[in-house]
Amino acid sequence: MTMKNDADIPTEPLLPPAIGHAGYQGLNPRIEILRQGDRPFSARALPCDILVEHDVAIQMRDGVKLYADIYRPTATHDRVPAILSWSPFGKKFNGIQCLRLITPWNLGIPPDALSGLEKFEGLDPAEWVDKGYAIANVDSRGAFDSEGRMVIMGTQEAEDGFDTIEDLASRKWCNGMIGMAGNSHLAIVQWFIAALQPPSLKAIAPWEGCGDLYREQFARGGIYGGDMFDQLIVKHMLRGHSGMESFRHAYETSPLMNSWWADKRPQMSNINIPTYITGTWTNSMHGMGAIRGWMEITKTDDKWLRFHPYQEWHDLWANKQAQEELLRFFDRYLKLQQNGWESTPRLRLAVLRYETAPPLVNVVHDDFPIPQTIYRKAYLRHGGLLSLDELVPSQGVVGEVSYDSQDRSDFVSFTYLFPQTTQLVGIAKAMLYMSCPATDDLDIHIILCKISSDGKEQRSLNIPWDNIPVSSIDEIPDENQSELILYKGPAGVLRASHREVDVSKSLHENWPFHPHRKEQKIPPGQVTRLEIGIWAMGVEYAAGESIQLQISGHYRGMTDFKGQESSVNKGKHVVHFGGGYDSHLVLPFLT
Repeated sequence: MTMKNDADIPTEPLLPPAIGHAGYQGLNPRIEILRQGDRPFSARALPCDILVEHDVAIQMRDGVKLYADIYRPTATHDRVPAILSWSPFGKKFNGIQCLRLITPWNLGIPPDALSGLEKFEGLDPAEWVDKGYAIANVDSRGAFDSEGRMVIMGTQEAEDGFDTIEDLASRKWCNGMIGMAGNSHLAIVQWFIAALQPPSLKAIAPWEGCGDLYREQFARGGIYGGDMFDQLIVKHMLRGHSGMESFRHAYETSPLMNSWWADKRPQMSNINIPTYITGTWTNSMHGMGAIRGWMEITKTDDKWLRFHPYQEWHDLWANKQAQEELLRFFDRYLKLQQNGWESTPRLRLAVLRYETAPPLVNVVHDDFPIPQTIYRKAYLRHGGLLSLDELVPSQGVVGEVSYDSQDRSDFVSFTYLFPQTTQLVGIAKAMLYMSCPATDDLDIHIILCKISSDGKEQRSLNIPWDNIPVSSIDEIPDENQSELILYKGPAGVLRASHREVDVSKSLHENWPFHPHRKEQKIPPGQVTRLEIGIWAMGVEYAAGESIQLQISGHYRGMTDFKGQESSVNKGKHVVHFGGGYDSHLVLPFLT
């Protein structure tokens, strides 16, 4: 297949669809009426009758057919808006199946929260059809029985979304107003599709979606990080007849930026319709996409951002406030109701407090980054200390510490103790001087941990304490301790040879834009200055608690940072500070 750019991306095979896998029932176009009170998945009872059109064929501009399930009210004389849920995961693979397969305690989501009609990471038709909407669950190109080779984001998927939206808008049951909603893939794709400005797309609600597949997911910092996608999603979730473009092979072919990788970064500045964005500090892929969406969508004033404190599926399926707000948002822009939605605060943030201390939620601010933020430097010093606002180079004291870059347990740390309650909310950055005597490149991972007053490393629970069988983090079994429910702190990563920064394209001075278009190897032993962006954060520290910078050759979050088999690390990494080496953090203090 000819790509729309100059990269020849190899195809990865997919297993064909199998009856029963991910809810697959075989290609069988038909109409079905589900009755009020039915429990099709022995879960939530349906609040109304629902007409289901299974396997509706939608033709793309190149002749390829995609298949959708459409859930809508049974009254044929009522024209209703449609909300599109778009992904390759199977239009009948639902949230109930996912929660039972891979989450501890169903993330605390009540058993009657979902009907089973919801597409994985999408909206539940049982909720929305009753409110006068149609829900269209689409299998994207190459997924299950949809034709063509599977693609993930980029121009091709955006054009397919454009064509699907215009097809849905033209159907006799539709009022011509289409929205998009959903989490993760279902959110990310909204950036791409909305940037093409389909005429019938009137509002989007990207519920946690990254904004650059190279820099935020598959090759963050220049290091391949797609193991979870390769080994969980590709092997166990995706099905199709014609294979898919392979991110792993694409990276092996071109670990540097090319037109194919560049096509995986949406042009958010083209989006010109009402947009309701959510995000969370605790997701290691999606948060910066939400922030970039807020900052770069300037063609409309109708935009909202809400950063919440919990795991994204819990917010989507169990947060009543979120569900009520999303309904008001779509009622305003897909039904044109004058319901006062515009009075909703444009920007709300959460602040995490870790362990059993409840987070602060729905904290209203004027903008992000918050205008009242004061960025202060914390310099690395002898004894593993951070010195706030103290210019270490003027002291003329040079120091260095090292760690074994190939030892997953080895790291160095620097700590600052807060004398009073302090909030750090915004984007942080590390500026480090480092060297490696053994080789010409370094993979560097950093994380900002929170330390209790008695020296214990703390963690934040990503779901409410309600409806789970433990009352402290120490009680959580080892097998359940993962980033799905636990958060250690914001992280940063960089392969030193990818250290070039294009300031003109940086979202913020603390979030450097690395072009990734060339390698700049470092002679062994040479000290090199590295600018490492750190995922945005919102954390409160009580008096006596500390922030600790940990530097390592490997990810030190709750689960392994993937792609370690491609690490360039060898021998010891040396961190230099003092004298001419002003290694420091830049931290966002909220005043």
